Amino acid sequence: MERLSTLCYIEQDGKYLMLHRTVKKNDVNKDKWIGVGGHFEHGESPEECLLREVKEETGYTLTSWKYRGIVTFVYGEDTVEYMSLYTADGFTGEPIECDEGELEWVDKKDIPALELWEGDKIFFRLLDMEREFFSLKLVYNRSDVLQYAALDGEPLELFDEIREDGSRTGVVKERGVVHEDGSLHPTVHTWIVRSNDKSGYDLLLQKRSECKDSNPGCWDISSAGHVEAGHGYLESAIRELKEELGIDALPEQLREVGTRRCGFESEFYGRPFRDNELSMIYIYEEPVNTAELTLQESEVSETAWMDYKECRRKVAGHLFQNCIYEDELDMVGRALKISI
Repeated sequence: MERLSTLCYIEQDGKYLMLHRTVKKNDVNKDKWIGVGGHFEHGESPEECLLREVKEETGYTLTSWKYRGIVTFVYGEDTVEYMSLYTADGFTGEPIECDEGELEWVDKKDIPALELWEGDKIFFRLLDMEREFFSLKLVYNRSDVLQYAALDGEPLELFDEIREDGSRTGVVKERGVVHEDGSLHPTVHTWIVRSNDKSGYDLLLQKRSECKDSNPGCWDISSAGHVEAGHGYLESAIRELKEELGIDALPEQLREVGTRRCGFESEFYGRPFRDNELSMIYIYEEPVNTAELTLQESEVSETAWMDYKECRRKVAGHLFQNCIYEDELDMVGRALKISI
């Protein structure tokens, strides 16, 4: 079943007019907070549908609006809806009661705490960034779990939200949303090491690309990355080694060190960034020739070997630009039996 609809977020004084869908029993949006809008009638244009639906649900007549994007909403195996997404900042008229649920003006900063579709959080982020017209595809299963998302045809990264013990909550979130709301999610950190005659080991460090969404241009762990939704730690570590450095590692070649809870809050490119991770740490001791590495340009700009104790001293003394955690270095040092 394919349907056409409009969805509008009316804004005023830093707030959006939100509709809490509580009335209909067989409603795919039951108990969720959404904008106002509805399905096209025969022969209607998107704007005609927009104006009619807003008037019917709110009592307002829109006087200023903007077409922001197309949202392709796929639910289960039989529902596909193409939603024309609008924002509006001008209207006249008096509010009326809505037979779809309760209307409420909600401060934009409070909207993420509402019961929302996870995909809605993606387009709220795009709207907040003042992104020009976009096409967003969102695919859900019948349990309302986000299974796939793509922006302008490019797949977006999805992560499992996890509890402190590492178990999954059942919620799947998009990468940008995770780093806005600070949801706990799994990551992998792999340290590539080689023997030396100083502390006993060198560490291979990577320099993060200048286009990274966090800590651009900083020296970091040999290889690190997120665990994609539905995947495990070890397979993710192997994938990251291949993608970032071109290393074909076998599962038995990665030595598990343990998990570490880490995170930080900062700002990059003028937007808040909240990182909240449960990281599985690995050590990789196979021979690595840096001249033969294939670096993923979007992730890594260069690599360099550094003696473990020298690295530990420089990180502790803030002597070079890095985003390495001292306590994680200590975990690696203990695993390598280096006296710290």
